[in-house]
Amino acid sequence: MSISSHHSAERAPHIGTLPAGALGTIADVEGVSVGHCTLAEGALQTGVTVIRPHRGDPFVDKVPAAASVINGFGKSVGLVQLDELGTLETPIALTNTFGVAALAQAQIRAAIRANPRIGREWSTVNPLVFECNDGYLNDIQALAVTEQHFNEAFDAASSDVASGAVGAGRGMSCFDLKGGIGTASRVVSAAGRDYIVGALVLANFGRLPMLTIDGTPLGRVLAERAAAANASSDKPEQGSIIMIVATDAPLDGRQLKRLSLRAAAGLARTGSVYGHGSGDIALAFSTAYTVPHGADFVALPPLVADHCLDPLFRACADSVEQAIVDALWSAESVTGRDGHRRLSLRDSVPDLAQLLRNSAR
Repeated sequence: MSISSHHSAERAPHIGTLPAGALGTIADVEGVSVGHCTLAEGALQTGVTVIRPHRGDPFVDKVPAAASVINGFGKSVGLVQLDELGTLETPIALTNTFGVAALAQAQIRAAIRANPRIGREWSTVNPLVFECNDGYLNDIQALAVTEQHFNEAFDAASSDVASGAVGAGRGMSCFDLKGGIGTASRVVSAAGRDYIVGALVLANFGRLPMLTIDGTPLGRVLAERAAAANASSDKPEQGSIIMIVATDAPLDGRQLKRLSLRAAAGLARTGSVYGHGSGDIALAFSTAYTVPHGADFVALPPLVADHCLDPLFRACADSVEQAIVDALWSAESVTGRDGHRRLSLRDSVPDLAQLLRNSAR
């Protein structure tokens, strides 16, 4: 079942002072596209999200990438080779914890269809799948995610990026509210040129009293209200967040590793302490150049010097923080397995915008 983009008529507050790109999503980075396949029927509240780094074949034309594991309570596939070689050679797939194996196989099959020499004359392919546990709302034991859902999300990829309770975000919870997919972008000047940094998150972490939006400790206020009476500040933080950061700035794998780590700054600003049971992983990739498969030499453009990276670091933190807020702001309330229900932020707090304005004074 497909779910369209859900955006509130009143936009979320803009985080920081850096301007957003034209779309305000990760697709502001030229060539990047996102597709969702959403399963939303009864106890099945889950899905798949696919991020394509460019319009071509990422196995033939790989992109430089790197990841940072902020807290490793996660079941991802593909991080070891990514860390070793510093390139991304499949689309990035997001889903629930028990869907990882199915999507890894789907990525392998898709790569072989496009390049029949994989695993024979050529090397094997490194699938890349990230996950969060949506088992509160979704019957995760049903193992509902299949290869077909990956293919549908891949085929749906476009620059029109839906956020909220869509795709892999359908069953996710965030700060005891409805979480899901969020996205944002920032435009920044580094080394005398303008670049885009975009982020997409799969947000499934946090306890309500910890929630902070643009510096406002909103969660503490909400926890005092009757609607949040069942939230307890002594419960451990658990869940996960996957943070995907894209940029058109020319960076190598080492620099992208540094950029990915700054996603943690944006995550922390929202109130996360990277709890024991949370899988917090960030990946950054650049679209400024590709690494041709099998090439003996790789031509690199002039790279941004390390001493000029600070504006990109700032843009990464701001865009990740904004993307988390977008996930909360855009989500709809969802009822799933065994009648479990997560209210959206906006359904929980009808006077949200006014509350934020008052708290900021």
